[in-house]
This record gives sequence, structure tokens and C-alpha cells, in this order.
Amino acid sequence: MKSTSACCDNIARLKQELDTADAVVIGAGSGLSTSAGFTYTGERFQKYFGDFIAKYGFRDMYSGGFYPFDSLEEHWAYWSRYIYINRYLDAPKPVYQELLKLVQGKDYFVLTTNVDHCFQKAGFDKQRLFYTQGDYGLWQCSRPCHQKTYDNETIVKKMVYEQKDRKIPSELIPSCPVCGATMSMNLRADDTFVEDEGWHTAARRYEDFLHRHEGQHILFLELGVGGNTPVIIKYPFWRMTFQNPRAVYACINQNEAYCPPEIENRLLCIENDIGEVLTALL
Repeated sequence: MKSTSACCDNIARLKQELDTADAVVIGAGSGLSTSAGFTYTGERFQKYFGDFIAKYGFRDMYSGGFYPFDSLEEHWAYWSRYIYINRYLDAPKPVYQELLKLVQGKDYFVLTTNVDHCFQKAGFDKQRLFYTQGDYGLWQCSRPCHQKTYDNETIVKKMVYEQKDRKIPSELIPSCPVCGATMSMNLRADDTFVEDEGWHTAARRYEDFLHRHEGQHILFLELGVGGNTPVIIKYPFWRMTFQNPRAVYACINQNEAYCPPEIENRLLCIENDIGEVLTALL
């Protein structure tokens, strides 16, 4: 852990970088949502999934999502609750709103592996967001027979309200309108992940943003990115910082704030709760 004085120094330096940068690229991982209160274990898990925990002994929300339930009625009872609380309920803490205050008025772009829609709910410009791994609010054909996604809010809320004994009514099981196969979550888990038109549009906007600011004073601000998928945010941020002498890399992560020595003269690593750091910056 960094000392308190070193942490304060880095926060002051980060504030200066935010104020002076030509552009800010935010790379957000699950640690950002955890800081906002979207925890997948403990009291919150017990509150919404106590009946599933009692029957199956699940230890966390995430692992329960991979359980091979005996029926689609039970599978969608679990997943509808999962989607409802992590996509359609607001995060308990205003971490995303505070982040928006820090970059409001700046030329920013957000690259995130999070699928909980917190950026848009907090008021971030949709045209400046790229959700690389999908969205809890979208379904797709499980095969998939076509490259399109479908909004699930109305049917998910109906599933939550009408389920009994850990099962939804059979008539609510979602099926593909094209081929009739069961629908699945639009989450990148294997090669069936659908990259729809919106996904490709966001990818182009991100590439255009990087191209437009090439060689400028860019702050690559990495928030809560772990080691599960470093090739999406962490490694590219390191590479782009190394290639651009005017770029600065900043990492805020409770337990994993680090970077390669090649860019150590242009980095800020803060091992602290993201929400606390953002509050200090404001």
C-alpha cells in the first residue's frame, strides 16, 4: 500500500492531469461498480437470492449464473433477478455521478468491460461509451442465428414480479423471434456473442476518438480493472501511453494498481477505494 502522503500527492497530480489533459480516456472494470456498491456477495446477495442459496449453497451471484438448472423456468427466475438488481436498480453509491462531474466539459471517452449500464444511468453521453462485453439489458439468440440484440426490461420485470418457488411462468421463457431457439444474455462468454450494429458503431467511435487525439496530451484513466481481461483495457492503455510521449497513465484500484517500468515516469498508481479517490478529486 502507498503511504498516506504519497497517495495525497498522487491525487493532487491526478487532479492537475484532469485539468490540463486534451482528452481523457476512461477504462472501467468491475472494481468501479464494486466501489459504487454493486457487490455480488454478502448481504446484497443474501437479500435477493436467499432461496437459491438455501437450496444450492451458492457462494456468490456470479457463480450461480453458471449453474445448470434443471429447467428454463428456474434458470430465468435466477437470471431475471440478477438482471433486475444489477441493471435496472441504481447503484447504492454515487460513484459514477462523481466521475461524470470530474470529466464534464472535457473531451472524454469510456471503454468498459462492465455490463451494468451504470455509465448511461449516471448521465454519461451514450455517444462516448463503448461496452465491449455486452449489456445485462440485452438478449440475443443463443445459437445465434442472426446478429441482433433485443431490449429485455419489460419482460425481465414481469419475470421478477410473477415468479414463484424459484420459477417463472413457462410462457415467459424468451425465444428467438427468427428461429425459435432459446434466447441468451448478450454477454461475451464464448464465440456466440453477438456484436450488433450498436456495438460496431461504438467501436468505430472509440477508434475515431483515439485517432483524433493521436500525439496529444491524453490521460488514460484506468478504474478498477483486474487481471481477468487485461487485453481489452490495461495492456492497450500501457501500449498507447508508451507510444505517446505526452500521454499519462493513471490507475486507481483497491488492490491492483501497478504498471510496467517502461512508463513509470508518466504514471500515477493509487491503491485506494475508487469512490474515496473521486470524492477527494472533487
